[in-house]
Amino acid sequence: MKTLIPYLNFGGRCREAMTFYKGCFQAEQLTMQTFADAGFEVPPPFQDYILHSELTTDGLVLRASDGRFDSPATVGDNISLNLMLNNLEEQERIFNSLAEGGTVDQPLQDAFWGDRFGQVTDQFGIHWMLICPKQAA
Repeated sequence: MKTLIPYLNFGGRCREAMTFYKGCFQAEQLTMQTFADAGFEVPPPFQDYILHSELTTDGLVLRASDGRFDSPATVGDNISLNLMLNNLEEQERIFNSLAEGGTVDQPLQDAFWGDRFGQVTDQFGIHWMLICPKQAA
Protein backbone atom coordinates (compact mmCIF):
# COMPACT_ATOMS: atom_id res chain seq x y z
CA MET A 1 0.00 0.00 0.00
CA LYS A 2 1.09 3.52 -0.66
CA THR A 3 -1.19 6.11 0.85
CA LEU A 4 -4.57 6.47 2.54
CA ILE A 5 -6.22 9.79 1.65
CA PRO A 6 -9.58 11.10 2.91
CA TYR A 7 -11.99 11.98 0.08
CA LEU A 8 -14.85 14.36 0.89
CA ASN A 9 -18.03 15.14 -1.08
CA PHE A 10 -19.69 18.53 -0.73
CA GLY A 11 -22.73 18.47 -3.04
CA GLY A 12 -22.12 21.86 -4.66
CA ARG A 13 -19.92 23.51 -2.02
CA CYS A 14 -16.56 21.90 -2.84
CA ARG A 15 -14.89 25.07 -4.15
CA GLU A 16 -15.98 26.98 -1.04
CA ALA A 17 -14.95 24.19 1.35
CA MET A 18 -11.55 23.51 -0.18
CA THR A 19 -10.73 27.23 -0.32
CA PHE A 20 -11.63 27.39 3.37
CA TYR A 21 -9.42 24.38 4.20
CA LYS A 22 -6.57 25.86 2.16
CA GLY A 23 -6.60 28.84 4.52
CA CYS A 24 -7.02 26.74 7.66
CA PHE A 25 -4.06 24.50 6.86
CA GLN A 26 -2.03 27.18 5.06
CA ALA A 27 -1.84 24.77 2.15
CA GLU A 28 0.89 25.06 -0.40
CA GLN A 29 -1.24 23.84 -3.31
CA LEU A 30 -4.91 23.50 -4.22
CA THR A 31 -6.01 22.17 -7.61
CA MET A 32 -9.58 21.87 -8.88
CA GLN A 33 -11.07 20.32 -12.01
CA THR A 34 -14.69 20.94 -12.97
CA PHE A 35 -16.97 18.51 -14.79
CA ALA A 36 -16.72 20.83 -17.83
CA ASP A 37 -12.89 20.84 -17.64
CA ALA A 38 -12.95 17.03 -17.83
CA GLY A 39 -15.27 17.07 -20.84
CA PHE A 40 -18.31 15.61 -19.08
CA GLU A 41 -21.67 16.59 -20.52
CA VAL A 42 -23.76 17.64 -17.54
CA PRO A 43 -26.71 20.04 -17.27
CA PRO A 44 -25.60 23.72 -17.26
CA PRO A 45 -26.02 24.37 -13.53
CA PHE A 46 -23.52 21.57 -12.82
CA GLN A 47 -20.79 22.32 -15.38
CA ASP A 48 -18.82 24.32 -12.81
CA TYR A 49 -19.24 21.69 -10.10
CA ILE A 50 -15.90 20.26 -8.95
CA LEU A 51 -15.21 16.76 -10.27
CA HIS A 52 -11.93 16.45 -8.38
CA SER A 53 -9.79 18.67 -6.17
CA GLU A 54 -6.66 18.09 -4.14
CA LEU A 55 -5.12 20.12 -1.35
CA THR A 56 -1.54 19.38 -0.30
CA THR A 57 0.63 20.76 2.43
CA ASP A 58 3.26 19.55 4.88
CA GLY A 59 2.23 15.90 5.28
CA LEU A 60 -1.47 16.46 4.53
CA VAL A 61 -3.32 15.42 1.37
CA LEU A 62 -7.06 16.03 1.20
CA ARG A 63 -9.17 15.23 -1.85
CA ALA A 64 -12.72 16.35 -2.53
CA SER A 65 -15.49 16.65 -5.07
CA ASP A 66 -19.00 17.96 -5.41
CA GLY A 67 -19.88 14.29 -5.86
CA ARG A 68 -22.58 13.16 -8.20
CA PHE A 69 -24.50 16.16 -9.45
CA ASP A 70 -27.71 14.11 -9.51
CA SER A 71 -27.39 12.95 -5.90
CA PRO A 72 -26.90 15.42 -3.04
CA ALA A 73 -24.25 14.80 -0.39
CA THR A 74 -25.53 13.61 2.96
CA VAL A 75 -23.58 14.93 5.93
CA GLY A 76 -22.04 11.99 7.77
CA ASP A 77 -22.14 9.84 4.65
CA ASN A 78 -19.96 12.06 2.48
CA ILE A 79 -16.51 10.73 3.34
CA SER A 80 -14.61 7.98 1.54
CA LEU A 81 -11.21 6.50 2.21
CA ASN A 82 -9.11 6.71 -0.94
CA LEU A 83 -6.55 3.89 -0.93
CA MET A 84 -3.67 4.41 -3.36
CA LEU A 85 -1.98 1.12 -4.29
CA ASN A 86 0.94 0.13 -6.48
CA ASN A 87 0.09 -3.52 -7.14
CA LEU A 88 -2.92 -4.64 -9.21
CA GLU A 89 -3.15 -8.05 -7.51
CA GLU A 90 -3.12 -6.43 -4.08
CA GLN A 91 -5.78 -3.96 -5.23
CA GLU A 92 -8.04 -6.81 -6.35
CA ARG A 93 -7.47 -8.80 -3.14
CA ILE A 94 -8.24 -5.85 -0.87
CA PHE A 95 -11.23 -4.79 -2.99
CA ASN A 96 -12.75 -8.29 -2.84
CA SER A 97 -12.08 -8.55 0.90
CA LEU A 98 -13.75 -5.21 1.60
CA ALA A 99 -16.73 -6.24 -0.56
CA GLU A 100 -17.44 -9.35 1.56
CA GLY A 101 -20.72 -8.58 3.30
CA GLY A 102 -20.69 -5.11 1.75
CA THR A 103 -21.72 -3.54 -1.55
CA VAL A 104 -19.72 -3.04 -4.72
CA ASP A 105 -20.55 0.51 -5.79
CA GLN A 106 -18.30 0.45 -8.85
CA PRO A 107 -16.40 -2.67 -9.92
CA LEU A 108 -12.67 -2.45 -10.55
CA GLN A 109 -12.21 -1.08 -14.04
CA ASP A 110 -10.02 1.19 -16.12
CA ALA A 111 -10.78 4.83 -15.33
CA PHE A 112 -10.77 7.74 -17.77
CA TRP A 113 -7.66 9.24 -16.11
CA GLY A 114 -5.62 6.09 -16.75
CA ASP A 115 -5.64 4.10 -13.49
CA ARG A 116 -7.70 1.09 -12.41
CA PHE A 117 -10.41 2.25 -10.01
CA GLY A 118 -13.21 0.73 -7.96
CA GLN A 119 -15.54 1.73 -5.14
CA VAL A 120 -16.97 -0.44 -2.41
CA THR A 121 -18.95 0.13 0.78
CA ASP A 122 -17.87 -2.38 3.40
CA GLN A 123 -20.17 -4.23 5.80
CA PHE A 124 -19.70 -1.44 8.36
CA GLY A 125 -20.87 1.31 6.00
CA ILE A 126 -17.39 2.70 5.26
CA HIS A 127 -16.88 3.91 1.67
CA TRP A 128 -13.61 2.91 0.00
CA MET A 129 -12.07 4.06 -3.28
CA LEU A 130 -9.17 1.89 -4.51
CA ILE A 131 -6.83 3.31 -7.14
CA CYS A 132 -3.85 1.62 -8.82
CA PRO A 133 -1.86 2.54 -11.94
CA LYS A 134 -2.63 -0.01 -14.67
CA GLN A 135 1.06 -0.53 -15.40
CA ALA A 136 1.70 -1.57 -11.77
CA ALA A 137 3.01 -5.05 -11.12
